[in-house]
Amino acid sequence: MAYRWETPASVWLEEENGQFELAASEGLGRIDWRAHSRGRVADFAHLLGASLPLCDGEAGEGCEHSPIYPEGFSFCPECGRPLARLAGRQQRRPDWWGPHADQLLPRHVPHGLPVTSLPLGDSLEERPAAPHIGRFDASMPPPPNAQCMFIAAGYGFPEQRLLALAPGRGVLQYWDPLGEAWHVLVPEEGSADLRFGASDYGWLPALEPRRGEVGLVPAAQGLYRLWINPINESYRLEPVLAAPLVAAPGQMRRQLACLVRGNAGVLLLSTLDPDLAPGPQYECGALPLSGWSRPIGYDGQLSWLHDEGQLLWRPGEAPRFLPWPDTWLARLQFGGPTLSRDGRMWLIGHDGQSYCFLELGVERPQREPIDGARLGFANLLFRRGHPVIDEPWLGEHVEDQAEDDSLVLPLLRSFNNNRSQPSGLVLRFHKYTGRAEDALADRVIARTTVEWIGRRNVILDEIARLSRPLECLPFVYANRLWLHHPDWNRIRGWNLEEPS
Repeated sequence: MAYRWETPASVWLEEENGQFELAASEGLGRIDWRAHSRGRVADFAHLLGASLPLCDGEAGEGCEHSPIYPEGFSFCPECGRPLARLAGRQQRRPDWWGPHADQLLPRHVPHGLPVTSLPLGDSLEERPAAPHIGRFDASMPPPPNAQCMFIAAGYGFPEQRLLALAPGRGVLQYWDPLGEAWHVLVPEEGSADLRFGASDYGWLPALEPRRGEVGLVPAAQGLYRLWINPINESYRLEPVLAAPLVAAPGQMRRQLACLVRGNAGVLLLSTLDPDLAPGPQYECGALPLSGWSRPIGYDGQLSWLHDEGQLLWRPGEAPRFLPWPDTWLARLQFGGPTLSRDGRMWLIGHDGQSYCFLELGVERPQREPIDGARLGFANLLFRRGHPVIDEPWLGEHVEDQAEDDSLVLPLLRSFNNNRSQPSGLVLRFHKYTGRAEDALADRVIARTTVEWIGRRNVILDEIARLSRPLECLPFVYANRLWLHHPDWNRIRGWNLEEPS
């Protein structure tokens, strides 16, 4: 007969042979320990803050009675040998929800763009400066479903873990850093489908998560709260809003806004209050039911961008749809909105004759013509191989004429208040003189470098024969900056300094 041990968060069973197995743990639901523990005991111990036998050399001969012990155990109850207590030893690292969901950016920086508050430049700029070509410091295998987005957070557990969510297939994947393997989490019985492909994907993190709580995620049939059970390799979805979503949800002044498909195919904007109770619902009319950008939060309002126009919503007011002016076509693939010095937001497009910037958020927008494409967002802008450091429509700052035949695509901006110029991660396409639209599509670029642009420019790596560069996805996990592309057989990583 098994002996029952209870800790503040878990229930353990001790078998007659001295081995322990987890029977229940706070927030995790059903536990099938024997089906999933093989080869994953070390990961489980770190997740739960349990205790492990000390390896040989740490305290003489290690204990072999059980591969894992309940939280707080310092000694094996059978032989008295010391154990490694993991509870309280974990180091807290900053969460990563994708730069579009960074909650720590100041209000004067648009939220929803590839901008992070993490001071990445402080570490990366310690490397040898260009023209020295660096290499990645670490690598990891890509998840089985490589068309995905990454989350690195604690989800209420003592240690951070990495998730890869593939919304096109509705697949959630979990990285075991100790076993160095990906595990596909399966939906619990009766759980809804995770798939979402109508528009750009985006989630909302749980700010103070309970055990296993990830956050709010969009799916084709509604908005759900996502919970994971890493022990059982499963997840469940808790409904929050039961309505077909057509775009990623947004949040402004603690109010949640979702674009949903209404009756007769009209677009509705449904709101939820801070407690997620239903709020006012607004009819937006016969607007597109797919193809929307992630919402951008700036100046007290949310903006969803589309090839046909922009949908604006300010809490307490009805939404407004502003179609683009005649002949003007948005170039959303060039990056996203940027700011002028007076704080107005602009988007690049083409009016049939040339590129120009269009003022956003107003019914009679101002236009500013430019002499060539600008790639980037949030003031991290480049014309060809040179940065644009003044107004978005003014000329580029030329430091090296040799970069005239290159093209720079920004991937991620790192916001830092103590820097006069934006810094960030970019791709540089060498010896490329074609159109920007072609470079961002399926054209194969012979030579590309991964670079950090900041107080010092650093070449982090070199890539041969890159195509579809917009699918390059940077993320931060385990104190490293990673870069993923679905075609690569390894994810590349660069070490960062430990956060103070």
